[in-house]
Amino acid sequence: ASEPSEFEQIHELNYQTFVDEIPQHQRNENQKLIDKYHKENTYVICVRDKEVLGMIALRDKRPLSLDDKLENLESYLPPFKSRLEYRFPAVKKKHRNTAIFTGIMTKSCDLALKGDYDVAVISGTTLQTRLYKQLGFKPFGPLVGKQDALYQPMYIDLAGAIELKNQS
Repeated sequence: ASEPSEFEQIHELNYQTFVDEIPQHQRNENQKLIDKYHKENTYVICVRDKEVLGMIALRDKRPLSLDDKLENLESYLPPFKSRLEYRFPAVKKKHRNTAIFTGIMTKSCDLALKGDYDVAVISGTTLQTRLYKQLGFKPFGPLVGKQDALYQPMYIDLAGAIELKNQS
């Protein structure tokens, strides 16, 4: 994402997904959810006719969101040199069950490989654990979040990212 209109749509999609649908964050009047790490994120998006259909935020700076949820995060992960966090994966409802999410994740893994990261972590909604596993993510640690918005910490390593890229 690079255009102001894309960032506005990202914030709106985050709100629709992580406030309206999955009650993880608080409601607000402007109906936008701006990630607290927004200025440090790189956004991978799917756009058709200037409409953002799906997105994910990538970030490699500490603290990761999982640092706040799991004590000693590294103890759950395989050895690594450099890690990346995937945040706020979202696809508009009417475009789910299409190739959009897989495409966004494939592009994210491609960027991770180019950036020389050898592991990526994500808090995957428990509603989509099966999908994340199909993409090559491995669950670790206990569920995090709150009762109405539970997430499974997961990671994908270098081999999984290469496999996802090759399958796509």
